[in-house]
Amino acid sequence: MSTSSTAQHSMLHDYERDGYVIFRNVLDPELINEVNGHVEWLQRKHPEVRPEQLGHEFLRDDPFWVRLVSDDRLLDIAEMFVGPDIALFASHYISKPPHSGQPVLWHQDGAFWPLEPMRVVTLWLAVDHSTPENGCVRVVPGSHRQDFSAMRDSTDVENVLGKEIAVDVDESQAVDMVLAPGDVEVHHPNIVHGSQANTSPDRRCGLTIRYIPTSTRITDEQPYPSAFWLRGDAGSVNRYQPQPVYVPGTHYAFRDAASWS
Repeated sequence: MSTSSTAQHSMLHDYERDGYVIFRNVLDPELINEVNGHVEWLQRKHPEVRPEQLGHEFLRDDPFWVRLVSDDRLLDIAEMFVGPDIALFASHYISKPPHSGQPVLWHQDGAFWPLEPMRVVTLWLAVDHSTPENGCVRVVPGSHRQDFSAMRDSTDVENVLGKEIAVDVDESQAVDMVLAPGDVEVHHPNIVHGSQANTSPDRRCGLTIRYIPTSTRITDEQPYPSAFWLRGDAGSVNRYQPQPVYVPGTHYAFRDAASWS
């Protein structure tokens, strides 16, 4: 991805003001087609897991997943927000099936994360068209300027997290993140956001990618299951997983697989 310094300055200004920004047409259709195949492969491999829950615990031994989050076009965006020394903290497919996709209740991402300091950015990669009808992400602009609020259990309605923010949210202020496949929405760890259930006939799949500077320490188990050093100086505060090696017949087959053998 090539973004001029003027465009970068404008996007960073919008991010600082609103807590989110959208980049269009980041990944090419050929790679997005491979991502679609990867999601379907994961669902066949883990039929016991709801498609909204294909999270980082499945990432460690998955060459395509690591190849995807290592894509220079994504890392170039992440570098704008966390600097040149980049690691992956976590990644998660949230694939809402037609008619029955679960909502994600209002929350702030950083309230869940074992990071010190909380310097991290989320890239939300659209795999499908993401619309209000199929449960796109909704954010409350400017809410990233508030501290983390307490979370509470919420099981009245089946939902992805099983929790919600323990304060009232003015939903009239929320903005829908309408995205096309290959678009990327970037948001701050403090921003209040969520998404509604998918009752439409169309799947809504996205991949969350959480990038940290290598100076941010993961305070949970080391090495964290989805911690990978991706660019720049690895630093000394974290231990990282080794790059997985592609094994034909074991892993998802993709066009760059030979370079991961």
